Amino acid sequence: MEKFEKVISTGIPLPIEHIDTDQIIPARFLKATTREGFGDNLFRDWRYDKADQPIQDFILNNPRYSGSILVAGENFGCGSSREHAAWAIYDFGIRVVVSSFFADIFKGNSLNNGLLPVQLKPEEMDIIFKAIEANPDVQFEVELPTQSFRIVGTDQVFNYEIDTYKKMCMQNGYDDLDFLLSLESEIEQFEKQQVIF
Repeated sequence: MEKFEKVISTGIPLPIEHIDTDQIIPARFLKATTREGFGDNLFRDWRYDKADQPIQDFILNNPRYSGSILVAGENFGCGSSREHAAWAIYDFGIRVVVSSFFADIFKGNSLNNGLLPVQLKPEEMDIIFKAIEANPDVQFEVELPTQSFRIVGTDQVFNYEIDTYKKMCMQNGYDDLDFLLSLESEIEQFEKQQVIF
């Protein structure tokens, strides 16, 4: 995984509640065994019609909105446990998803794959959505070390929680296996100290 410290970007507003993983990446696209290419089918049934033509009024097809921060409605990532949902969002170029609530499994899958889920209060989400509506070019700064989300150019700063272990992994670009490998010398030292009867 890439190391994560800070993202400064405009936001893509998607104020729809209860977006499930089948909407994020439909099941018919889960045939690949590597993580690459899933971004092409992110929100496929919302982005394209049955003739594979872009649906112009869907936010990801609107050139006015772009960036690596997705600002989403409540209960994002509900539904099935497919890890491909996090893969698709990441592969599309999004590094942060902001919502007032995440499904637990989606949140875990995101953290395991370098995608930062930032959970804020509903009233803070309202401020962010209104800021984008007023100015689609408004930028946000998401810092992992300080666990802060800031509307650039204002005094609006919101804090979010993250598991300490997952925070350390994201800052170092580790998945769980990478973390274990980083402890290889300590593990070897521990084994040498063990008494065999």
